Amino acid sequence: MIAASLQSGSNGNCIYVEADGVKLLLDAGISGYQAERRLAMRGRDIRDVDALIISHDHRDHVRCAGVYQRKYGIPIYVTAQTLQAAMGRNGLGTLRDVRCFTAGELLRFGKVAIETIPTPHDSADGVAFVVAAGGRRLGILTDLGCVFDELRAAVGSLDAVFLESNYDPHMLETGVYPRFLKDRISGPGGHISNVEAAELLSSSAGGRLKWACLAHLSEQNNDPQLALATHRKILGRRLPLYAASRYEPTDIFEL
Repeated sequence: MIAASLQSGSNGNCIYVEADGVKLLLDAGISGYQAERRLAMRGRDIRDVDALIISHDHRDHVRCAGVYQRKYGIPIYVTAQTLQAAMGRNGLGTLRDVRCFTAGELLRFGKVAIETIPTPHDSADGVAFVVAAGGRRLGILTDLGCVFDELRAAVGSLDAVFLESNYDPHMLETGVYPRFLKDRISGPGGHISNVEAAELLSSSAGGRLKWACLAHLSEQNNDPQLALATHRKILGRRLPLYAASRYEPTDIFEL
């Protein structure tokens, strides 16, 4: 199994995963042009992608789904509630190939299985993902709301993970955001912090988990080096760590 983040953050999210001949995109928050170009930079053709799977209805995850479907012929997998909310707020245009699933349902693409984990994030019907193939398990765990029991269990089962590490608590508290937005981000329907992400990883570091890529870092309330330093303080050197960029694709990670 291989994977790469094409972009990660409130300005747009998209992750590529390939396993057992199946090629997938998770979320469509960047333009078709950007996705096509960034995949080409990694030796992949977006027209070979078998499915686009949407996590939730927020603009930075779904806004370009219609383009991916119409221009590249990629079928969209999405929950019915997410689709309804996304159509209402993002103007996705005409969609000709949409395949709805239920949050919590197991999706199958050949020998690849995708577990969809309902999250408490403040979206219509949000899910996180675990991609399983060939005995390997990759988590794509962002826009989580808060740390919850199913999330802890999922992390403990993984070989690798893209994990939300959205904000530094001190930067958020002393920053320019209004109080209601600070409360939303740090509340049960918002995002998890560097400390929360690191503590979540701590029990799995040094075991089955082989690497973690920190994802969905806030531009205003975080910094990649600070996020990595916070994780290192809690995890030590037990786990290789990376940070996904808001502007560029990562290298291709293997597991």
